[in-house]
Parts: sequence; structure tokens; C-alpha cells
Amino acid sequence: MSEALHELRPTAPRWTHIALRVSDIEASIAWYTEHTPLRLLDKRADEFGYGAWLGHPEATDTPFILVIAQFFPATDPFAGAPKEVLAPFAHLGMELPTREAVDAAAAKAEAAGCLAMPPREMPDPIGYICMVADPDGNMIEFSYDQGVYETARERWGTATPA
Repeated sequence: MSEALHELRPTAPRWTHIALRVSDIEASIAWYTEHTPLRLLDKRADEFGYGAWLGHPEATDTPFILVIAQFFPATDPFAGAPKEVLAPFAHLGMELPTREAVDAAAAKAEAAGCLAMPPREMPDPIGYICMVADPDGNMIEFSYDQGVYETARERWGTATPA
């Protein structure tokens, strides 16, 4: 058995990331840092391809990371498997603090040619949303008044769990 490489780890199981395969890692990093509040945490290369981690710098106690990977055709460990895309309903969700922020995200996406669904009011608990496509066609939902943030804080409190 090999020795652990890292000393700092959660004290209990924790959901830490979601991973997407991308066609162009540089384009994806640029897109996510332009259209979302995510920032580049780490970028690596190995014999299989390129990998990057994006997240919220202020969420160090409860990190949730978007992992993106671009594999080299000759060493792709998933060669032959269909390329997964989060669409049309499957998506990454970002709850925004105002309705105007959803409108601004939609306007920015429309100008960049990646607005998949303009802002619209949906029934509770969905709220006011728009859908934006990343460079590989994965859907990102920007929402206002969805209640995910509020519900988690009300039911689980504001203290950071171990």
C-alpha cells in the first residue's frame, strides 16, 4: 500500500467535485472564469492529458470543485465511450443574489453566442432562470430565488460541518 500524499483531509465524507470531459481545456478555463464566479485553483498535465480545478476561493472550509479534463487521443482512458454532455436538463446550477444578475449573465452569454435559454420565471422551487452553454454544450443554470441556498441554511444551519 502506498503512503498518503496529502496530510489535510475532511474528517467525514464530503462531496467535493463534479468532473467534465472537455474538448479544449484553455477555452473551458477561459469560459468558466469569464461567465461564472469560478476561479482556477490548479492546472496539471500528465501522460493522459490536461486537468484543471475551478472553484470559489472563499469556500476553503467547504470546497466544491469543477474538475475539467482534456484527454490526449492516444492515451484517453475513456476512448470509445460517448462524450458526456450535461444537457438538455442536466446542468450545473448557480444561484445568484438578484434577478438583475440573472439578466446580466444572460446578456453576457447572448453577446458571446452561448445563451441556450433566455431568462424566464419558472414555478416554485425553480425561480427565475436562464441557461447558458459552455464550449462543449454543457448547460449552466443561473437562478434567482430558487431557494437552494436558503433551504440548506435553514435546515442545516450556518455552522460549517466537520
